Amino acid sequence: MEIELEECPACRGAGYIVHEGGWNVQVECADCGAHTVYVEYENDEQKAEAERQVAMLWNIGKVIKHTPGE
Repeated sequence: MEIELEECPACRGAGYIVHEGGWNVQVECADCGAHTVYVEYENDEQKAEAERQVAMLWNIGKVIKHTPGE
């Protein structure tokens, strides 16, 4: 299953799915560094669900931006 990501809600850059340590995932902007929260997983089934969760958060604009006041 392919996960579709919208443009970055902060800068309209490209978002990509990032796994760290083999136990969590987030979506991050390649241009400005805005990102979703981390979602943890323990196995492949949870990993797929975690990817869907961060993609949904990204696509509705729930991101953390690195700008003053954020």
